[in-house]
Amino acid sequence: MSNQNYRLEEKNSKKIDVHLLYITEAKYEQDWHSLAHTHHFTELFFITHGTGKFTIENECFPVKENDLIIVNPNVSHTESGGTGTPLEYIVLGINGLQFTDKDEFTNYTIHNFFHYREELHFYLKMLLKEVRKKEENFESICQNLLELIIWNITRQTQTTLSVAPTKKITKECRFIEQYLDEHFKEDITLQTLSDLTYLNKYYLVHAFKNYKGVSPINYLIEKRISEAKHLLGTTNFPIAKIASVVGFSSQSYFSQVFRKETGLSPNKYRKSMDSQNEAGGSN
Repeated sequence: MSNQNYRLEEKNSKKIDVHLLYITEAKYEQDWHSLAHTHHFTELFFITHGTGKFTIENECFPVKENDLIIVNPNVSHTESGGTGTPLEYIVLGINGLQFTDKDEFTNYTIHNFFHYREELHFYLKMLLKEVRKKEENFESICQNLLELIIWNITRQTQTTLSVAPTKKITKECRFIEQYLDEHFKEDITLQTLSDLTYLNKYYLVHAFKNYKGVSPINYLIEKRISEAKHLLGTTNFPIAKIASVVGFSSQSYFSQVFRKETGLSPNKYRKSMDSQNEAGGSN
């Protein structure tokens, strides 16, 4: 009789702080019209049968059985069936994580799980069974199944898993906003903000745009133009000095950006403000 004993060290086990928002088993019928949309969470699509197309950020590509499509947060996407066998898939909505590829944020990644389809399909079917029956402790079972699915995906695809809770991202976005408000006159790049927050700069753009409605660099430009308007209307500083004071590298670039944002050149804007001030003073 032989006996082999394998021990696991508890310190090597990892837990990921993610939350399953929903799981859906879908079939794309002819009367189903899906529109491009975004979510603040990650979606995982596993194609169980048929063929179709996905459109992500205006890029369209075909999908087939056993394909796994990962769509990161705040990325526009939609799906459609093909002309052949109807498209069928299981989709998970997961809050609190994103996937990166070789440490770079990507809008999406696509992988074929033909060689691992049975294992992944088993986990997904078990997850569907648990949420449908809702038996005792089903929430805990679902959470453990979710972690199994995530670790299985990262193992088979060699992608980098990045866990990014919404609260943390909101906190970091507020920090970026405050930093830009206080340091807009300085030389600031996306890399600067990435280094300060320890966030991947590509994901940083998506998160901040979702938080403020504009990218960090556009927010920075708006801040600089706002300050330039104030200086043009209240001082007699030369245009070149104002450009330098508010953080632009040259007068010509400042004038170009100012005209784009306001529809006027800095000189014309100053004259319009002078006219308004004179009209106000004569009343």
